[in-house]
Parts: sequence; C-alpha cells; structure tokens
Amino acid sequence: MHIGVIPFLNRHSGGAYQYSQTMLSVLSRLKRDGGKDEFMAFAYEPEHAEMKALAAEGWSVSSVAPPKPRIFDRLFGRGQWLSRIYWWYQDAFKKIPSPDSVRYRPEFAAWFRSFGVELMLYPFPTALSFESRIPYIMAVHDLQHRLQPEFPEVSADGEWGRREYLFRNGCRYATLLLVDSEVGKEDVLKFYGPYGIDADRIKVLPYLPAQHLPLHVSEKQRAQVRNRYQLPERYLFYPAQFWPHKNHLRIIEALGLLEGEYRLKIPVVFCGSDVGPVRQRTLEEVRSLSRRFGLEDRIFLFEYVPDEDMAGLYAEAVALVMPTFFGPTNIPVLEAWSFGCPVLTSDIRGIREQAGDAAVLVDPRSTEAIAEGIRRLWTDEALRRTLALRGRERLSAYSPGDYQKRLVEILEEAKARVHSQNTGGNYRGDRTRGGSDTRSDASSAIRNER
Repeated sequence: MHIGVIPFLNRHSGGAYQYSQTMLSVLSRLKRDGGKDEFMAFAYEPEHAEMKALAAEGWSVSSVAPPKPRIFDRLFGRGQWLSRIYWWYQDAFKKIPSPDSVRYRPEFAAWFRSFGVELMLYPFPTALSFESRIPYIMAVHDLQHRLQPEFPEVSADGEWGRREYLFRNGCRYATLLLVDSEVGKEDVLKFYGPYGIDADRIKVLPYLPAQHLPLHVSEKQRAQVRNRYQLPERYLFYPAQFWPHKNHLRIIEALGLLEGEYRLKIPVVFCGSDVGPVRQRTLEEVRSLSRRFGLEDRIFLFEYVPDEDMAGLYAEAVALVMPTFFGPTNIPVLEAWSFGCPVLTSDIRGIREQAGDAAVLVDPRSTEAIAEGIRRLWTDEALRRTLALRGRERLSAYSPGDYQKRLVEILEEAKARVHSQNTGGNYRGDRTRGGSDTRSDASSAIRNER
C-alpha cells in the first residue's frame, strides 16, 4: 500500500519532533528490510535536510501543499462555495472554528491521491488529517486542554477552541489513533467516546528515547560539554520549553529553599525554546525569580542544544528534575534512563505509571516536596545508583524491536480497515456503530456537516 507520512520537522518543539524521528527511523528500517509498503514523505519544507536524508534512503518526497488553485476555483470549485466562503471568513477574521463544522479541503485530498496514497500517517495531531479526508492514523500525545485548561498554553486566546476542533474531529474520523499509554487511551475514550471513537480504534504505542541521541558518551566528550557551556562539575538538568506547565518556577523556589535551610548551593541547567509570548513571559519570570533568590550564577539557560551535546548534558547530570504537570508520559524520563541519569518527576496520573519505582516522585504543586526530592538525590549517591539501575531495567522492558513490532501490527490493521472500506465490506475487528466501517461513516458525517 502507498502510505503518506507528514513528519514534524521543528526541532525546537520537543516531543513531537522526537516522536516523528523515531517513527521515521522505524519506517526506514522496514523499507530497508524489504517491506511491501511504499512510504511517501510530505513536508511543508521539502528541501529540509531531513527530507533530503529520507530521499537518499529511497523515500519519495514532496511538498504537503498542492499547487495553489485559481481564486475562482478556491471560492466556487466543486460546488462547495458556501462552505468556502464560510471558512474564508473564519480565516480572515481569526475566528475560532466550531468543533462540529468541519472544513473539507479537496485540494489536499486530490494532491495526496495523485501520488497513489491510500493511507496517511500523522505522527502529530493536525486538522489536515480529517480535512483532507484520506483514511489516516494520527497520534494524540495529550488532551491537556480538557484535563488542565487553567494553563494558558492550552486555552488562552482561542487555543482551547482550536484544540477542541482538532482533537474532537481528529479522533472522530480517524481510521486508528496512536496514544502513548493506557492512561492516554482512557483520556481519549472519556472525552471523545461520545463522538463515536471506541477502544478498538485506539492503539497504545509507547514512547522510546530519542533515537538520534548517541548513547555512548566518552569522558572526553563529557568534559568538552562542561567546558563548552561553562558548567560546574555537578548540576541538575531539565530540557523543556518554557511553558508554564513545565513548572520551572517551582524548581527555582525549591533551590532557594534548599540554600536557605540546608546551605545547599545547587546549579541547574535549563534548555528549551522561548518562542512566543507565553514562553517568553515564563522565561522572564524564571530570570526574575532567580535574581530574587540570588541564584543567577547557578541557573544556566540555553535554547537550542545540538544532539551530541544533549547526550553529554544527560550523561554528566546528577539528575533529571522534571516536575511537569503534563503527561500522560514523557520522553525526557526515558532519555535520562538511557544515559544512567537518575530521575525526579511528578507523582501524577500517567507519569506515576510510567516511572514506577525508578524515580523520585513528588507533588508538582508543592515547592517543599520538590525541594526534598532534590535534596535526597543531590546528597544520596546510593539512591542515585539504585534509580539509575531501575531506570535501565524499566527501559529494557520495551525495546526498539517491540516498538517496530507494534507499529507494523498497527499499520496492518489500518490497511485491513481501508481495504474493507474500499471493497464495501465490514472490518471484522470494528464493533462501532453496529459493526459498520467507521471510516465510511466518518466520511458520510463530514459530508452531512457540510
């Protein structure tokens, strides 16, 4: 089958980029091993270095966007003129779309079909999935706009409505969905089960550590990283964008508390993007709070860090400190384990199941709990060794081979569902809506919503 893939290519966005890279790596391996499927990569930047690398491996590569149609065709083509005028108005005046009024984008459907694509694979959530109406598999990394709407990054300035339009319809019309954990599956069923998504169409594909990070870091490389970034011999590490939910501020407060009560002077390395007003404001708050506690010389702030340096930062860190509010699971925890780096993270649903006994778990809302967890890790070498060992053991329970096996099974099921739809049959594993093919019903629903 011809399968289209749209990878996420922005390295500064964190998890979605790493997830895409892992998936591309496994799909390339399948292709090299003589798999029968033909994979086609689409990108908004087809000349991107990573797209060129895929082309060198034998992938077909093209732009996501089809050639722009003439103005008349864009407004009135194919009899969709009322819908097109409506969506032009929405776009022009930055209106928040109704989650129950789906935009159909036939130009993208025709473009993907022109390459023979029968199934699309989206490693990140995008409205193009259901708007183009090609059968698709889509990853849902979290539903935090439903779970924790108090955070502005998932709710402010119309963001809640945009996310609801994306996730409600992305889940509703998917051939299959990918989630990172059973907790992620529970969330999809809780919020979007009433819209027609059932458990059979939600597939658990757990995260892997970033496959592009070199696992072996020599002593020379470690020393070079410390020298390059002018780091002290001991430090904590937190690679995360400066979103409020990442909880940088409580880490600063905890470090101030530890200095005041225990005379512990603990440096921390933060690296992550500050693009956009919310992240810029958070970074400024981090700087301001650091000055207030007199910690400026112990707070190291970096934006983009190359992969080889990221590996060195993990390998040299005393511990990963990640008291985030968002899950269900997180890739940096896995990356830390792969480098033998002990972990402190949040004692909340999802993360609790991911970390098990291989991390110090703390209440992310409690500065005191975070401080105590840091104190234990910083002062107890035996605890650090134990956690590093447990982390490696936990990581070994799910290997790249396991991931590949699951992904192949998911692709095969999706192909069977698409074949059933195309031949007018009923996929035997599909129990939704009285056993009818879900994708066919979804396409009818979209047409009805027009």
